[in-house]
Amino acid sequence: MMGDLSFDSSRALEGGFADVPVHSAHAFRAAMECMARPGRIEDLAGGQGPEPLSVAASVLLLTLCDPETPVHLAGDHDAGPVRDWITFHTGAPLVGAREAMFALGTWAALQPVDRFAIGTPEYPDRAATLIVETDRLEADGAVLTGPGIRDQAALSLPEVAAFQANARLFPLGFDAFFTCGARVAALPRTTKVR
Repeated sequence: MMGDLSFDSSRALEGGFADVPVHSAHAFRAAMECMARPGRIEDLAGGQGPEPLSVAASVLLLTLCDPETPVHLAGDHDAGPVRDWITFHTGAPLVGAREAMFALGTWAALQPVDRFAIGTPEYPDRAATLIVETDRLEADGAVLTGPGIRDQAALSLPEVAAFQANARLFPLGFDAFFTCGARVAALPRTTKVR
């Protein structure tokens, strides 16, 4: 990993859940609700990591990552304070893109997305989940159809082609969360995008 390797304990200790059982349960339920209902936008609260982490990305990391879930940081998110914070609060190992179960960064920083695990025919669940930090997250733009969506939904995706290609890989492919401030939405590989 690149960047400052020193550990700043004062910043790493801040920003975790104030009430771990309550905040983690609420965050887990909201994250799973988003994944089960693509295009649905939820608000997350309870934790705030160092910049450039959004509240939603911080809460997802606190909720979904542990010492068994390798994390890849891309672009500006691959910074000493963020690495220290993740290590202290989750114990998640920081790894290269190919080994990651979770990858965090802006859409541009996460490119090319074909370097992330998409699972295998025997183990499709061994795919990466991308946490994409965005400047905008709204229920408009790309049209979504598939499991968990009654007729159709809309979501402001950073692009369409990569998610169309990803859906064609099903049952393989990556899943994605999109974060903006305290808001989160998800796009599982089962969702068709146009």
